[in-house]
Amino acid sequence: MTEASGTDARAIFFDGRSARRRQVAIIIGPVLEIVEEGTPLARWAWDDIRRADGHGRLRLKTLAGSNPLARLEIADPGLARAVETRCPALDHGQGRGRTRQVLGWSVAACVSIVLLALYGIPFAADRITPLVPRSVEARLGDATDRQVRALLGGEACTRPQGQAALGQMVQALIDAGLPPEDDETVVDVVVLSSDVVNAIALPGGRIYVFDGLLQKAETPDELAGVIAHEIGHVHHRDGLRMVIRAGSTSFVIGLLFGDVAGGAAIVTAADAVLNAAYSRDAETAADDFSAAAMTRLGRSPAAFGDLLVRVTGETEGHGTLLDSHPFGADRLARLTAAGTAAPGTATDGPALLSEADWQALKGICGGSSASGPPASGPERQRLKNSDKPSGS
Repeated sequence: MTEASGTDARAIFFDGRSARRRQVAIIIGPVLEIVEEGTPLARWAWDDIRRADGHGRLRLKTLAGSNPLARLEIADPGLARAVETRCPALDHGQGRGRTRQVLGWSVAACVSIVLLALYGIPFAADRITPLVPRSVEARLGDATDRQVRALLGGEACTRPQGQAALGQMVQALIDAGLPPEDDETVVDVVVLSSDVVNAIALPGGRIYVFDGLLQKAETPDELAGVIAHEIGHVHHRDGLRMVIRAGSTSFVIGLLFGDVAGGAAIVTAADAVLNAAYSRDAETAADDFSAAAMTRLGRSPAAFGDLLVRVTGETEGHGTLLDSHPFGADRLARLTAAGTAAPGTATDGPALLSEADWQALKGICGGSSASGPPASGPERQRLKNSDKPSGS
């Protein structure tokens, strides 16, 4: 019997009922057993396991599970090989499916090229974005991430107690915001050590919150509203859409065929993420996503508007939240209206973070708000995997 520790993050499990990423251990025995912190989550018969897709890390599904949307991701090559050798029907029925998939992508790419030729990139971006495979968007996001980090120069803030508090907040927003059937949206929120007052979402799901913005937030609800807004952009693939609008025809064609490794393509994507502004429609949809998530958590969506008003009065210059997220009187009115509870709608639900957790998050970059010594690795992992946000 072979076991892979979940604290190594070598396996990620999606139960198909929520968008939560569970770091799990897998036990290789008569069946494939998926375990989280000693608690069995699923047992998959080897004969029923199929490959979920053929791109990047090993992604598995089972034909016999109670939820057909459940997925298991294995990044470690050695562990992936060990699992693959035990699955006698891993690729059964995949040949025709892959042929149809490749054919579908090819047809979609050809249609997109025609749209580009007839109408140009800005018009075609909304139609092209859904045609880009998620795996390609993820690779573009990884490449863009490296370029963005190089341009910004900020380090990721990693104080364990702050990370645990951030993970708790983000998980609550994911559970409240993303629909249960969404098993494709991946969210990864990182705080960067930078005085810039901004937050950005990259193609593929990485969200950067700059410490300058974190310090402007006076309550957990204000920060949560921003993060939920960025999760909305990720869910709607707005970052990819913005990159497509900013790209050349050759860049977009390369993107459709999976070529995202070119230096020019990466620079184009990074520049769009850092310097372009979302459209009014994209901002409205992300605001609505944020308001809905906060309302489901029993918190007022108006806190996000409070932060934006304060940022409007205190910050100026290039690179701020207002550059990439245009803010006007109509948007403020909409956020304020969203914060006015409808009859029977509670806005006094459990606090997203306790005061101690909030101060730990404020000090995630090592500032004076940090409380206590760094937590141990196991404690950090346990907090990040908690199912529900704790009240104050």
